[in-house]
Amino acid sequence: MKRFFKTKALLLLAFAMLTTAVSFAQSKKPASPHDSTTAVVAGSTIKIKYGSPYVKGRKILGELVPFDKVWRAGADSSTSVTTSKAIKVEGKTLPAGRYAFFVIPSAKGTWTIIFDKNPKQWGAYTYKESNDQLRVTVKGKTIPKQESLTYTIGKGGFSLKWDTFEVPVAIK
Repeated sequence: MKRFFKTKALLLLAFAMLTTAVSFAQSKKPASPHDSTTAVVAGSTIKIKYGSPYVKGRKILGELVPFDKVWRAGADSSTSVTTSKAIKVEGKTLPAGRYAFFVIPSAKGTWTIIFDKNPKQWGAYTYKESNDQLRVTVKGKTIPKQESLTYTIGKGGFSLKWDTFEVPVAIK
């Protein structure tokens, strides 16, 4: 009889520990939640999928996101941009398709925008310039501080916004 109660107590303890572990695991927020946005621009459906990191008191431009180096424009996997039809990005043609989206920030306030033919990459670690489908340059803007990275799509294009910067990309 004593053995029965010990077994029952051990099973109850194991169940309580498992339940506690599961509840803690479910309550933890991801460091960079994944998000997406979709809209129609210039007759094409544009979809952007990205990881959305937070500033968390860090210096972003020039440190976390270094100048003059390719950055994945989000967190985790490279950001992807899908267009259902060919579009003009900053006056240059981007064929319909799905692309990895990278940027190269400059201390001068200009940003190189890159649409890469290989949409499934982890970060920018395997980025190769030879895979560029399109490369254009845009002028960044200063904005009020924004804690999480977001993309917005409007009738004239899309913007990457984070910390105190915005990177607008014109689409026609």
